[in-house]
Amino acid sequence: MSTRKPKNILIAPLDWGAGHTTRCIPIINTLLQSGNNPIVAGNPAQLKIFSETFPDISTVLLDGYNIRYSEANRLLQLGILSQLPRLVHTIKKENEWLAQRIDELQLDGVISDNRYGLYSANIPSVIITHQLLVQSGAGFAVDRMLQKLHYRYLNRFQSVWVPDVEDERESLAGTLSHAAVLPDNCDYIGLLSRFAGTPNPETNIGDKTLLVLLSGPEPQRTILSGLLWKQVSRYKGQVVFAEGSDTAQRPNHIPEHITYHARLSKQDLLPELLRADMVICRSGYSTLMDLIAVGKRAIVIPTPGQTEQEYLGKQLHSKGMFYSAAQSGFDLEQALQATASFPFKEIPNIGVFGQHEKVINKWVQAL
Repeated sequence: MSTRKPKNILIAPLDWGAGHTTRCIPIINTLLQSGNNPIVAGNPAQLKIFSETFPDISTVLLDGYNIRYSEANRLLQLGILSQLPRLVHTIKKENEWLAQRIDELQLDGVISDNRYGLYSANIPSVIITHQLLVQSGAGFAVDRMLQKLHYRYLNRFQSVWVPDVEDERESLAGTLSHAAVLPDNCDYIGLLSRFAGTPNPETNIGDKTLLVLLSGPEPQRTILSGLLWKQVSRYKGQVVFAEGSDTAQRPNHIPEHITYHARLSKQDLLPELLRADMVICRSGYSTLMDLIAVGKRAIVIPTPGQTEQEYLGKQLHSKGMFYSAAQSGFDLEQALQATASFPFKEIPNIGVFGQHEKVINKWVQAL
């Protein structure tokens, strides 16, 4: 019997939507299966997701970055750039927070998902990111400046883990995860999904069930919710409508053909995903990985002005994988008609999921 002492590993995801949080679930599973002790850090909404999945997991409160997106697409990039000084300050504060917690929590290592201040010279630290190539939407000069700043932070970590495959031709994130020059100590760890390993059932085309999954930062989540609610209210088939927010205002009148949820836990979401004929959601990277894991067709609507989602939507649409439509002027009936002739090409996912286990176990063994 092994006498190896379990390692205390801090897991801390970014708070922009739920995707960074949920894609840490397979990371935590791997740590638990190898007999280690993951400790999760995040805001109350993130800790609720973790506690629902892992009732006995250790948690610690850590404030988020609290980025908001502009209501006007043309102002979004300017709004994000104007928040950079505050972001830099937040990164500094979370680095100080980590320094104070290393001894308190007896940490042996840190795995950060896109939180740039959670690095340390005293214990090994890893950052997870699928976006190595910065696309700000504000022009080449701004992209170049941000790329230098990005890599300056990435190289403060001992390891950079990219949730994608190494071959760009077979990758999900395309050029986003395959910059010309990679950060130091960069490893591709395959796709991450809390639903990996779920059997893919035959899609039931006859019932015309739509699953609307909302997510992402405000106020754009609420804007899309209002737009879609008006249109699904007139839809003739069955609809499952998930706001993706515990604080969303419940509609006063819910038609009989719509099943409404403020938010779906992992246990409740999976059956709805498996039953759905079509999913309508954002083109967030974690959402896309979940859709691939369960083999579902989707209409993806990128967050306006969020260049990463716009790139993913355009690229995956051109590959015939997911149907992408802009939020502005979105028409549900037209989109559904267009999907009738859309190829919805499958991604061969054998070996795409589960690659992270080998990388994580090797890292932990070296602690």
